[in-house]
Amino acid sequence: MKPHRKSDILLQTFTDKWLHQDPVYKESLPSGTTLKQFFPRSSPPWRARAAITPLKACFSARSGPSRQQLALLIIGLLLGAGLCLWSAPVLLGGLYGICWAGFMSNALLRLAACLIKPAEPFLPDFMTEAVNENLPSYSVIIALYKEAAIVPQLLAAMQALDYPRDRLEILFALEADDTDTLSAFARHTLPPFMHIIAVPDGFPRTKPRALNHALEQAHGDLVVIYDAEDRPHPAQLRAAAKAFAEGDTTLACLQAPLRPVGGNGFIARQFAAEYAVQFDILLPALNALRLPFPLGGTSNHFKAETLRAIGGWDAFNVTEDADLGLRLAQLDYTTGMIAAPTFETPPLLSQTWIPQRTRWIKGYMQTLLVHTRLNTPLKPCAWLGLFLGVTLSVAAAICYAPFSLMVIMAVLLTGLQIIGDSAHPLHILSPYDLSLFLLGTLSGMITIALAARRTDLRLKLGDILCAPAYWCLQSVAAGFALWQLATKPFHWDKTDHAPATFAVLPLYETRPCAYGLEHDHHRHPDHLAHQSVG
Repeated sequence: MKPHRKSDILLQTFTDKWLHQDPVYKESLPSGTTLKQFFPRSSPPWRARAAITPLKACFSARSGPSRQQLALLIIGLLLGAGLCLWSAPVLLGGLYGICWAGFMSNALLRLAACLIKPAEPFLPDFMTEAVNENLPSYSVIIALYKEAAIVPQLLAAMQALDYPRDRLEILFALEADDTDTLSAFARHTLPPFMHIIAVPDGFPRTKPRALNHALEQAHGDLVVIYDAEDRPHPAQLRAAAKAFAEGDTTLACLQAPLRPVGGNGFIARQFAAEYAVQFDILLPALNALRLPFPLGGTSNHFKAETLRAIGGWDAFNVTEDADLGLRLAQLDYTTGMIAAPTFETPPLLSQTWIPQRTRWIKGYMQTLLVHTRLNTPLKPCAWLGLFLGVTLSVAAAICYAPFSLMVIMAVLLTGLQIIGDSAHPLHILSPYDLSLFLLGTLSGMITIALAARRTDLRLKLGDILCAPAYWCLQSVAAGFALWQLATKPFHWDKTDHAPATFAVLPLYETRPCAYGLEHDHHRHPDHLAHQSVG
């Protein structure tokens, strides 16, 4: 028998020590109270493991169309056929009016969102209100697959979280056959509050399935999920704990804003601008109007008991985040936002961006199909949130490039007097089309400019003017999404991540840092200060 390589011995030792499907926790932890009226407890801060309530089939993307959806589809097709036989122009005019109203609503929504006052700036005052012994226990879950290169950055980011270590557990959910990432973890000595969770092989191999496996083994009152490339604000967990304590009993989830940082190419800069609009203009506006919104894919904070009760994440939905935010609304729970951000690296190339965006749009389509099944009594707010947050996004992604091309061609050809015949098909364009095109484009650019100002994102005028080209790429991804929805609906296009080429520094210094926080070494002696997040 050939001698084992040193790396194999190291990996086996690491696996024996850290890789458990049931993490080993301390026999006893210092007792203490949490925010008593919200997280009552009489002994140690950790809860026993609890199973996830099975997700109802009607809320899973795995199920096909419901009877109600099929009935409505058949009725719609029959009405459409009847109108077409009776008067095709009436049918086309009706469809045109519906589409025009929808896209105009999208443009007006963006302008209205710009007028809504943003949340108060993130301040450190709350840190004096929640001392360590009054904080709830927290489970941080990170699902990884083939992310060996980013492990050192991830560990540094998790070490930088400012939360009592006796109330914090960090669970890394890894596929059992992902030996490269396991080897990367093996080169580090993990502190006692970090654990590796082995996700057994199964179908579908998706992020939400891994998250569910880890959730069943989490012991915290609160749960947050991060991605491998994330660098959350050190005080984000404290901010969420305080927000949950101050919220009503229906508050089940909090979304932290995501801030892509780094990269100077076209895709990276447009992606950062898009996120600024989404997380600092649109979602805060929907939240201010008390409307549900699709969650982002990371930095979602949950009450663990509620998350388990509603079935956790749908393993068959490739945008499990958007689906979960709307399912909470369908089940009479509410969501909110906190100001402490999470930094991440944007995709740098179109080869990375298009598969990622294809998955997102396909997942939005799945979510739209799931939440129009009439599974629960009609809730106007939930349906309005679905329309504004998901339906308009899918429709815009599909239609923006074809509609823009049609308008531009009509304007150019008319200007050149090539189509003087009023019977020419391009003469169907009306002042309504041009007004929609101009208002839609201008509203998008205005929103980008305001979002960049709110987030201190440094954009040039050229970045804003080139945004329509980026929006047209959405239609390319939408085409792939439609094809995948029909041929491989549960396929997960994984996004490859590279370590950041910069550091968000300093996290804590003796003077106020870039976040406007000061670290109190006397109040938080267990915190590992001066950790690099790069």
